[in-house]
Amino acid sequence: MDIMRLTPAFKDYLWGGNKLKERYGKRTDLTPCAESWELSFHPDGPSRLTDSRTLAEAVTPRDLGTNVADFPFFPVLNKFIDAEGNLSVQVHPSDAYALREENSFGKTEMWYIVEAAEGAGIYLGLNRDVTRAEFESAIQNETLTELLNFYPVRAGECYFIPAGTIHAIAKGCLIYEIQQNSNLTYRVYDYGRRGKDGKPRELHVDKALAVTTLSKFEPITMAGDLLGVSKYFTVRRVSVKGAQTDCVGTGSYRCLTCVKGAGKLNHETVQVGDSFFLPAGFGSYTLDGEMEMIMTETRKYYIGIDLGGTFIKGGIVDDEGKIIIKDKVPTESDKGAAAVIGNIVGLCNSLLARVGMTTADVQGVGMGVPGMIDSETGVVIYANNLGWEDLSVCGPVGEALGLPVKLTNDANAAALGETKFGGGKNRKSSVMLTLGTGVGGGVIIDGKIFEGNRSAGTELGHEVIVAGGEPCTCGRRGCLEAYTSATALIRETKRAMEAHPESAMWEVGSLDAVDGKTAFTYKDTDPAAAAVVASYIEKLGVGITNYANTFRPEVMILGGGVCAEGDRLILPLREFLSREIYAGSRGPAVELVTASLGNDAGLLGAAALLM
Repeated sequence: MDIMRLTPAFKDYLWGGNKLKERYGKRTDLTPCAESWELSFHPDGPSRLTDSRTLAEAVTPRDLGTNVADFPFFPVLNKFIDAEGNLSVQVHPSDAYALREENSFGKTEMWYIVEAAEGAGIYLGLNRDVTRAEFESAIQNETLTELLNFYPVRAGECYFIPAGTIHAIAKGCLIYEIQQNSNLTYRVYDYGRRGKDGKPRELHVDKALAVTTLSKFEPITMAGDLLGVSKYFTVRRVSVKGAQTDCVGTGSYRCLTCVKGAGKLNHETVQVGDSFFLPAGFGSYTLDGEMEMIMTETRKYYIGIDLGGTFIKGGIVDDEGKIIIKDKVPTESDKGAAAVIGNIVGLCNSLLARVGMTTADVQGVGMGVPGMIDSETGVVIYANNLGWEDLSVCGPVGEALGLPVKLTNDANAAALGETKFGGGKNRKSSVMLTLGTGVGGGVIIDGKIFEGNRSAGTELGHEVIVAGGEPCTCGRRGCLEAYTSATALIRETKRAMEAHPESAMWEVGSLDAVDGKTAFTYKDTDPAAAAVVASYIEKLGVGITNYANTFRPEVMILGGGVCAEGDRLILPLREFLSREIYAGSRGPAVELVTASLGNDAGLLGAAALLM
């Protein structure tokens, strides 16, 4: 299905103006033209196509995307609002209340300010904590606006309004609103106005008292081009200057509305006020011109936790691997397991609050934890750096948050993150080695982590490559880790310097100054350094080839600080693998790449456990 130009439905509410007809190309006989419902499946005002079919009639579930399939109906409604007069002070209920009392869904929404007259603004939330009695008294005495925040607004600003937040659009604002697909509003104050029938407009005070959040409102501030997120809608600003290409995947449709400027969307001419529907799976498209677009999608969200000995890193991740927010808190393992679990829960709640989400907006929590993990039961069998043994983690975290929780080893999580979103993207099978203080590893087969019996397998760093060789931290001798970790590389560099007092590597000053870069830095000018690098690459090449022969993955991924050497490391390793792999070019090729997600690999992979 091609790009669909949308024809909106119009509303002539008494507070509206005519800017939408005069400046935004809206064609209607209604006066005033208060609202233009751009993306709407709602029976009160469905948007249509140029052939007069409603959008709902034209699209299939596949066009809407897999993320929409979990909703009983299309979850979003987008509209322009031209407020020549003040809108009523109102509140929208949550889903829970609306389903129970109205047999309807509630409404979370957000406003993008397209235009604002001098002094124009919005009322949004309470300016302090109030009691129910104070709130009711202010409604009865018509002093409610004294309890509300008034925000002067400017074009380009955005405001997120969770269900339960008292609000009103004041005169002089032209707004693009993205909301849940609901037309349910509880009006509490309307300036004494009368409707078209001459009667005072209905108020819904009792219902408003039941659903309004009475605590002080804290505005939500998003970063970059991201404007607002919920399980119903994800909204981004797209600033177009010249030609730029993007892609629509199978997870979600995409709606693009021009709020400034003009240009083209593939073969379609775009003017300010135009809206377009791009079906899920559409693929690549090009925007060209000088314009500002508001892009709406429906994405799924997950929390990823990367638990380390010093810090707990966490983030909220969408189904395409975009991190919308991340943070870290101290692990505090010295305070005991209960304290660490409390810190995990606290970090999850903090991340959600900062972007205006609740646990209802996310699918669950994935966690990567160091040590031996039983992923089926959610138990950490043994994690020496945390002092944990036979500890249930998924249970208490899930109970505290009311969410599904999944657990895996941190190296497995990093491997899954890199395979799904990083160096192995678009591949279903991979083997990843992380070259750090030790050597971690993970194996992905058919897009899923291969963990072995009770999740205790794939300890890739502990394959012996030199019988009776260097002692390893695991108690064996000759393991891959004992030769290819950053620790091993530093050890061999120091040994070479001690054996060769004439080595240029002594320019670093002393053995204490040696790091994993030293031998690579001097390898082109110093024979001792070259020998260290050659031995390191040979040992690592042996390990890589062994895993390539065992699993024959589509891609081998190398991560860790040593990979900063780039081509000086990867090119000779590719030659080694090509030369040594079983059956050579007669078998399927195994690509060798470096990890691309850095410190976010574990967080992303943990979130991907639930995808």
